[in-house]
Amino acid sequence: MNAVSHVYFDHNATTPVDERVLEAMLPYLRGQFGNASSRHEFGTAARKAVNRAREQVAALVNVQPVQVILVSGGTEANNLFVKGAASYLKPAQVAVSAIEHPCVAMPARELTRQGWKLRKFAVTREGQVDLADVDLALAQPTGIASVMLANNETGVIQDVAAVAERARAARAWMHTDAVQALGKIPVDFGALNVHAMTLSAHKIYGPKGAGALIVDKRLELRPIISGGGHEQGLRSGTENVPAIVGFGAACDLAAGRMQELAPRLAAMRARLEQGLHELRAVIFGEHAPRISNTSYFAFKGIDGETLVIELDKAGFAVAAGAACSSTSTEPSATLIAMGVAAELARGAVRFSLGAANTVEQVEQFLNALSATVSRLKGLTAVAV
Repeated sequence: MNAVSHVYFDHNATTPVDERVLEAMLPYLRGQFGNASSRHEFGTAARKAVNRAREQVAALVNVQPVQVILVSGGTEANNLFVKGAASYLKPAQVAVSAIEHPCVAMPARELTRQGWKLRKFAVTREGQVDLADVDLALAQPTGIASVMLANNETGVIQDVAAVAERARAARAWMHTDAVQALGKIPVDFGALNVHAMTLSAHKIYGPKGAGALIVDKRLELRPIISGGGHEQGLRSGTENVPAIVGFGAACDLAAGRMQELAPRLAAMRARLEQGLHELRAVIFGEHAPRISNTSYFAFKGIDGETLVIELDKAGFAVAAGAACSSTSTEPSATLIAMGVAAELARGAVRFSLGAANTVEQVEQFLNALSATVSRLKGLTAVAV
């Protein structure tokens, strides 16, 4: 495949590294290769670079640098919170939304082997967490709660602050996975009122292999990786200095880019969804607040995987659900939780815009989609 000829509409899976981010990283892949724990000049330079990046990450989400625990990405950060918090608490209820990413849902499920009870917050048909069900769930003794800020499939934004208020009243430790929200909407740790928050570099035009868990200074966690005691004893291992530097640079750029980017992407999505309605697609979460780059849709009678493959052949990269769950043949757990019929859920396709996309590319996509859907419906009719 010639990637240059393809149009990329899968930015919720990962984003290309911004050239300015790469430029910031390159010195630490070449001459400035020191270990940030070493005491000599090479190590000191690396430590300064890590500290600077920590400040950049902290500034984007309005916290102190000491609250930023640098890790390898969103999956590790989510596991660190769920498992690290559980290690300090007596088994009780762990409550997460029914639409969490697997790297929250699976660790929460694993806690049931240690005597915890798993409870999932219900969501509405538009994919928003049902606050009445949150109240019902938190009436039971709860140690840990987690609700993502923006869903990776539908793009629906959750009222995390409202859930956090209830979780704190129930004396539970509250976490949010803000990986998909960062860089797309303002993310303020204090305003969300959570105890911990997960971030990742590669969703904001930074490198893969860097992320952070933002923590309340009073939160107690046990590490899930033991060793030399890096990151205040919470995450041992030699720091990935180039990736951390790239994370910091990406956060700097995100702060400056957001005000211009969000409305531009929203306008392109509006044109996309106008075309989708004309083609009689079902758009999931359409009437809820969403991050501006994401549209999740399906056509009755057309398999999502088939549609993604055919669109790829036509030169457009989109996703059948979440990339992290792409090996699963089951319909989207998010859509099932929203009350979508399994047959329609199997048709789901996620379209996620990025900074380099244009209106012209959206028009080209709609033309290709129309032709592809027409052809696939024709084949289905012949088969029947």
